[in-house]
Amino acid sequence: MITFKKPDVEQFFRTYAIQDFSVNHDESQLIFSTNLSGKFNLWAMDLPNTFPYPLTFIDQSSHGIAFDKQGRYVVVGFDKDGDENAQLYAIPPKGGELKPLRVQEGHRHMGPFLSKDGNRLYYTSSKDDPTYLKAYCYNLETEEEVVVVDGDSAGTFLVTTSPEEKSFLYVKHFANTYALAYVKRDGEEILLTPETEPQHTVSGAIFVSEEEIYLITNYMDDMSYLAKFNLNSKEFTKVFSKDGEDFTEIKFDKERNALYLVTSKGVEDFLYQFDLQSGNLTSIDTPASIVEKLVVTESGNLYLLSRSATRPFNIYKKEVNESNWESLTNYGVPGVATEDLVEPEVLSYASYDGLEIESLFFKAKEETSNGHVILWPHGGPQAAERKQFRSLFQFLVNRGYSIFAPNFRGSTGYGLKFTKMIEGDWGYGPRLDNVAGLEFLINNGFADRDKILLMGGSYGGYMALLLHGRHAEYFKAVVDIFGPSDLFSFIESVPEHWKPIMNQWVGDPVKDREKLIEYSPITYLNGMVKPMLVIQGAMDPRVVKAESDKIVEALQNNDGNVEYIVLDDEGHGFSKKENEMKVYRAVLEFFDRFI
Repeated sequence: MITFKKPDVEQFFRTYAIQDFSVNHDESQLIFSTNLSGKFNLWAMDLPNTFPYPLTFIDQSSHGIAFDKQGRYVVVGFDKDGDENAQLYAIPPKGGELKPLRVQEGHRHMGPFLSKDGNRLYYTSSKDDPTYLKAYCYNLETEEEVVVVDGDSAGTFLVTTSPEEKSFLYVKHFANTYALAYVKRDGEEILLTPETEPQHTVSGAIFVSEEEIYLITNYMDDMSYLAKFNLNSKEFTKVFSKDGEDFTEIKFDKERNALYLVTSKGVEDFLYQFDLQSGNLTSIDTPASIVEKLVVTESGNLYLLSRSATRPFNIYKKEVNESNWESLTNYGVPGVATEDLVEPEVLSYASYDGLEIESLFFKAKEETSNGHVILWPHGGPQAAERKQFRSLFQFLVNRGYSIFAPNFRGSTGYGLKFTKMIEGDWGYGPRLDNVAGLEFLINNGFADRDKILLMGGSYGGYMALLLHGRHAEYFKAVVDIFGPSDLFSFIESVPEHWKPIMNQWVGDPVKDREKLIEYSPITYLNGMVKPMLVIQGAMDPRVVKAESDKIVEALQNNDGNVEYIVLDDEGHGFSKKENEMKVYRAVLEFFDRFI
């Protein structure tokens, strides 16, 4: 009888991701950015055939995919080794020459979309104003370009145009919790919410006609809801909300006069159809827990990029008037059944001040558990850990580690007030939320006090450093993945269009000097007494390499036990499978030394 060994951890390294996708107007072709070859490129499927074929061999991450409706070309953005400075190119729909359209070294071009006739390209760029940005219309026939929206006082991002391209809808991003939407029409700037204060956000907006806009906002509320605005009467109307759910995405189905709405409730997403004529709201089951992107085609068919805790990124299709979703891709963990992966348990606990914190706990199976728990403070920080697939989590759980991921104050999906709690407080409340979570685990039998490890990336890397420096007694070893070490230098080194939000988000280097010293991990070098592994991408534009260099050098000069991995061709994440595998192996080998 033939028998096989249990799946090896190596198989978890062989999972692949999908960054973005787009469908052409007649649904005969779907293009998606995936690392199927080990590096990100564009691949395509000629629907209904779902066998993919490669379009590009540039080996770089994609930032936006826009189809010309006439089928002449596709516009796509590519960066360079994770530097996030996307340049815009045109490619034939079947692949071939990459023709530069809007290219300027050292600057980024964002949110590309085409006019209905495909002759005009709209996008936002840092090329003429790195701080506040500008939005452009580039005529692909005449090669003439005009500025359609000027940024002023805040990073300004073009969202869409009206159906006849007479009006331009854009968002001014003052902070992650303060983003206002405007329309520019006939030279007039029109605010889409009644007032600019109190601080609120508009997280999605769409024209349904030349005069009427539907938008997602939390103006005068804690959770985002659906509203509408009439450009002629200047009337703002709240349409409806869902108790405990934050509206996050909006799409318009013109033929059926309906909206599709995505909402977030803590660690999961939900999808609805809203009939604009009848006012009926219909819930739509989704094939996975998290909605990454929704596309509504002219036919009314839905395409969804989605993932769940035990299912990686996949693209699904639901035909109009049908209830079932068809999986167009089939990404999973090779050789590992979905039922052999671990679904997280949702745990809630009271923090030091009584604030309720929701968390995910990925518990290693009893037969493989080594008894150790890894604390994972998520990145963002105004983001959240959700029921989304991470091969890093699943392979560590497979090797016997349990993982605890708290959505500390500042996380999204729990209301505006909760999200704002981290602004100007990077190092106090969120830090103590994580400590309270550890005490909850220990006191309730989820973890042993002497068997806890620590790992985080981005803000989570910052929190790993800070917890190590101030609460080293909890941890046996620490992994920091591109985390800021000094808030003063971090504030100065972020991308230029981030800088206007830094005073509210992190703090003012002059007015908040003492607080920023207190919240900077590098202040607590003497407390960092446990073994540490630091990982950094040399091309990272968000948390620059100098942040990791600084903490590593300081620890080495202080006789600290620190190892350092620098990836020369990566930015704020992993765009190349070989680098991701290298890092994951290093993390596993590092933790295995201490169990």
